[in-house]
Amino acid sequence: MEVLDIRQLIGEATEYDKKVALEVKKPKSWCKSVSAFANGMGGRLIWGIADDDTLVGLADAKGDAEKISEAIKVHIDPIPEFNLSFAKAEDKEFVVLTVMPGAQTPYYYIGDGQMQAFVRVGNESVVASMSKHKELVLKGSNMSYDSLVSRWKFEDMAFTVLRATYFKRTNRSFEDSDYESFGIINEKGELTNAGALLADYSPVRHSRLFCTRWNGLDKANGVMDALDDEEYTGSLVSLLQAGLDFVRRNTRKAWRKTADNRLEYPEYPERAVEEGLVNALIHRNYLELGSEVHIDMYDDRLEIFSPGGLMDGGSIKDMDVMNMASRRRNPILADIFSRLKYMERRGSGFKKIVTAYKSHDGYTEGMDPTFSTPWDSFVLVLPKFDIDGVDGVYVTTDEASVQDGVQGSDQGAQGNGIELNEKQKAVLEFCSVPQSASDILDYINLSQHSKNRKTYVSMLVEAGLLAMTVPDKPNDMRQKYVRTDKPIL
Repeated sequence: MEVLDIRQLIGEATEYDKKVALEVKKPKSWCKSVSAFANGMGGRLIWGIADDDTLVGLADAKGDAEKISEAIKVHIDPIPEFNLSFAKAEDKEFVVLTVMPGAQTPYYYIGDGQMQAFVRVGNESVVASMSKHKELVLKGSNMSYDSLVSRWKFEDMAFTVLRATYFKRTNRSFEDSDYESFGIINEKGELTNAGALLADYSPVRHSRLFCTRWNGLDKANGVMDALDDEEYTGSLVSLLQAGLDFVRRNTRKAWRKTADNRLEYPEYPERAVEEGLVNALIHRNYLELGSEVHIDMYDDRLEIFSPGGLMDGGSIKDMDVMNMASRRRNPILADIFSRLKYMERRGSGFKKIVTAYKSHDGYTEGMDPTFSTPWDSFVLVLPKFDIDGVDGVYVTTDEASVQDGVQGSDQGAQGNGIELNEKQKAVLEFCSVPQSASDILDYINLSQHSKNRKTYVSMLVEAGLLAMTVPDKPNDMRQKYVRTDKPIL
């Protein structure tokens, strides 16, 4: 008989359940946990432990084990892989049921005229939601949402953003044959869900990104709830860029000059923000309708919310985020984003987020990102660095940036009645080919604040020195700006 330290198992909520005795006439009371464990990451049930963790033991452990085995075969379909063993502690006997993660999901509990699939949420076994049930069906069929044929036609879609981004980040042309090799269409030329999500004007309505800069430390400040608020639609590639631009626009950056370069100190490490947003867009549960990815910025933190928890339904608080195995809910999307060099194929995103924080000059003990999986969702919280507290740096404030743009330089050229400073002249040179507003401000080392955009983009458009590539839609996500032929007076 195995001598097991049962107390070592107590508290491992997502992988452990305890029962004081075997309820033969109420098999659902514990069979639902068998279903949930098989549908998730596996787990253990131990009989002989009271709710208050008192070790009670069983009078007939061997007889109970036989009844447990029989009940599983009768009430769980398909029958999961499991193992029954005996344990002894404090001269008392216990039955330990180990349920393995199943490959033939969903595993149903059948009884009382019902057929239900259960999943783990925290330390409870609950009936799977409709979206979770669909996900279990796909998993059991060795399929994923992004691989399924969509209800839209490939010939009705455009992929200019994907093609341009692929060329920009890899220096390789996107060939027509890549549509199939990437998984955007199948061998019959039918558009997959992955393809629909990557189309310029994605028809997947719930694939949206909501970004809000809240006024204060929560969503109910009471004076002015939101300082900045945007809703974005389009290709996942566009959503990623739009989200990053929003964060840049609502953060400050400090910098220090060195002998040969310039060191920057952002309020949020850009690598951490990018990794977090990529994870949210790629690994979210797209079967969950009516829920979208959110970026919520507060005075002291940034939160990224995405629908769908961990693939196996476990809790991330029980896991080592620095050494987590890669489990991809949407493998085609993950593969495409790795080809675009936004992510790696191995599961290292969480590690990069943590590392980005620890390598920030303003890092102190406890200033760490946090990961949580509340109720079938995923939330990343990034603490805000106090860049005003970094010694010897210059903080790029909104006022200084705008003042620099309005006053100009003494030797500045004249453009349609406004005096151009060196940065504005640099913008005109940079825009000899079409450039996005975010790339323009990055080029002249300014934040993405709306006042900077007005000074260094909108003002030049109004002066007729820059032209929009999509003039009928000023707020189009594809909008870029190019130098006109108008001479500088």
